[in-house]
Amino acid sequence: MKEEIIFKEDSKIKVKKPKMYKVILHNDDYTTMEFVIEVLVMVFNKKPAEASKIMYDVHKRGIGIAGVYSYDIATTKIAQVMDMAEKSGFPLKLSMEEE
Repeated sequence: MKEEIIFKEDSKIKVKKPKMYKVILHNDDYTTMEFVIEVLVMVFNKKPAEASKIMYDVHKRGIGIAGVYSYDIATTKIAQVMDMAEKSGFPLKLSMEEE
């Protein structure tokens, strides 16, 4: 008679949510307000009114939060903006911090 072996596996798999990062725009004396709004609309998919509010935060407070993203998306968006800024001749600075 053949003996049957049965294995029981614990099928509970825990999936961690990825850490999220704030992408922060920093104020400078050279980058135009129009360019900041353009970046927020084109790269961060903000509506013009929301982009203007973030731009005024940057202007008045020194920083503004462009959005909150996973690490890979945040770094990609920062790279896109830095490329746009460099091509346009602006020293726009961005950073990211864990939320």
